[in-house]
Amino acid sequence: MTHHILLNIDPDMVDWARAQFAITAIYHWLFVPLTLGLALIMGIMETAYYRTKNVFWKDTAKFWQKLFGINFAMGVATGIILEFEFGTNWSNYSWFVGDIFGAPLAIEGIVAFFMESTFVAVMFFGWKKVSPGFHLASTWLTGLGATFSAWWILVANSWMQYPVGCEFNPDTMRNEMVSFADVAFSPFAVDKFCHTVTSSWIIGALFVVAVSAYYLLKNRERQLAMVSIKIAAIVGLASSLLAAFTGDHSAYTVAQVQPMKLAAMEDLRDGSEGQSLTIFAWVNPFEQPEYEKGGEAPLRIGMPKMLSFMATHDFNGYVPGVNDIIRGYVNQKGEKEPPLEEKIQRGKLAFNALGEYRGIKNEIKGEPTEEQKLALEEKANVIKENMKYFGYGYIKDAKETVPFIPLCFYSFRIMVGLGCLFILFFCVTLFIYYKRDITKGKWWKWCAIALLPMGYVASESGWIVAEMGRQPWTIQDMLPTWAGVSNLSSNAVMLTFFIFLVLFTTLLAVEINILCKQIKKGPDYTK
Repeated sequence: MTHHILLNIDPDMVDWARAQFAITAIYHWLFVPLTLGLALIMGIMETAYYRTKNVFWKDTAKFWQKLFGINFAMGVATGIILEFEFGTNWSNYSWFVGDIFGAPLAIEGIVAFFMESTFVAVMFFGWKKVSPGFHLASTWLTGLGATFSAWWILVANSWMQYPVGCEFNPDTMRNEMVSFADVAFSPFAVDKFCHTVTSSWIIGALFVVAVSAYYLLKNRERQLAMVSIKIAAIVGLASSLLAAFTGDHSAYTVAQVQPMKLAAMEDLRDGSEGQSLTIFAWVNPFEQPEYEKGGEAPLRIGMPKMLSFMATHDFNGYVPGVNDIIRGYVNQKGEKEPPLEEKIQRGKLAFNALGEYRGIKNEIKGEPTEEQKLALEEKANVIKENMKYFGYGYIKDAKETVPFIPLCFYSFRIMVGLGCLFILFFCVTLFIYYKRDITKGKWWKWCAIALLPMGYVASESGWIVAEMGRQPWTIQDMLPTWAGVSNLSSNAVMLTFFIFLVLFTTLLAVEINILCKQIKKGPDYTK
């Protein structure tokens, strides 16, 4: 994997490869959060049946499990395609870090997926074949398996955001894992997992409340609707508060390891101590702001010192802006972050040393001489000292390191704004449930149905912030996106992009159609 080879990559290929991966990931994530969310709620319902032996709870659990199963199947189909794209469209990336990135994906595929597929079969077909206790365990283990899958997928993604537990081997030209624990339990992975799973529980709760509100509008399945609203609203409120807490901690972690992402989320051009958090500002959604000129966005309204507190847990903490990161600054630990030009030079040092190291290796016939050993050791040390900035060797212009600010800025505010709305909604739902008659009136029911798609908008917005905010990096500071793609024709990837677009849209339409038919049919009550 050398610089001159990567320069032969078709630029259009990079765009189409990114577009294809983005559309696959977006469609896949339409199915995953509902799987995780329904798994929790149906587990609670079956636990109620196990404790009370009331057959109503069994019918309720079976109804939500049926909807879970439809969604689960679609999630598996899109997830498999997503993993194959690493080999087809991102072979340079897969070669460079496959030893690390492949480990969590392998564990997810071998352990978690088999765990899910085993117990999901017992959950659907074992009601009359196994004991109630074993069936309950299978239901919870199905949900646990899905959550376990999410853990390993998110570990792999988090490593791309914060590469730890690895060393570059100049002999194999690959990054190799040196600490599985560092990869699997990095603070970035823990934060991302907690925030992602709790946000998925919100979507499960919104789905159950929306379906139950539909039944109340139609004046049918009243008992199922009432208990489902109660359970889902409690789960939703708890999950919304947890998501807010884990999101705050995620922002703190991002500020430590991805300061440019935080600066893009805030359109923060010049940093300062005691930095305010932007509530509203006019950022042109269609073009990159002229951040080089400094200042702040027009019509900006902020909460005094709150960004500093979010980023540093200190109201007077220093938060760097885009220009500070480009020019270099001193971080919270008192460490000097070098300017972009120095990072580029150090990246080129690593590049050149690697090329010279490989040249010396190719000259060796048999046993290396002492002079060759010393030369190899010297080049290896230069590579090791500068590997942290290896990816900057590909950068030609400072603008390449700045994400598209408007997309990050608005996606972050959509996610946070909707998250606050969900907290309010679940509070109102529980108030009406306990203090009023939730079966009367229509405004709440229509609000419940209307908020369901907003849950997906919030979830996808969070992923847009996470992935677009770290551009131009496939692996933070180590490998830019254009250096990770396969050397393919853009036409081939463009063709499969449209094939996948049609396929995934069809799958989504089929799922929505089947779900709607099952919801209209309602539960099968035990006679």
